[in-house]
Amino acid sequence: MRNILRTLTLLTLVMGLAGCAATAFQVGKDFDQNTFAVRVERGKTTQSDVLGWMGSPSGTGIRVDTDGKRYTVWTYYFAHGQLSELSDARLKTLEIKFDQNSLVQGYAWSTPNR
Repeated sequence: MRNILRTLTLLTLVMGLAGCAATAFQVGKDFDQNTFAVRVERGKTTQSDVLGWMGSPSGTGIRVDTDGKRYTVWTYYFAHGQLSELSDARLKTLEIKFDQNSLVQGYAWSTPNR
């Protein structure tokens, strides 16, 4: 009886872990970088414009450049994949830098390799 309980417990644990290994994950909200790329104009596009095109950013922050200029930074990110195959996970990011007048002064993005 004790061996049967031990075997059932071990089998349940193994099956539970196997189920976790095949679990899909998603982080952030998907966004279209092309929507941003075709519309953005450095020094003209506002935070309100970006908010209308892209929705709320995943994160916000402040950047101070080496010359002392201070910028508001919005970050958009989206990742998805399988826990069992993290090397196949895909991540894309978009970081937008706004000046004190809420105008886009710079941006950078990355896209998945595949």
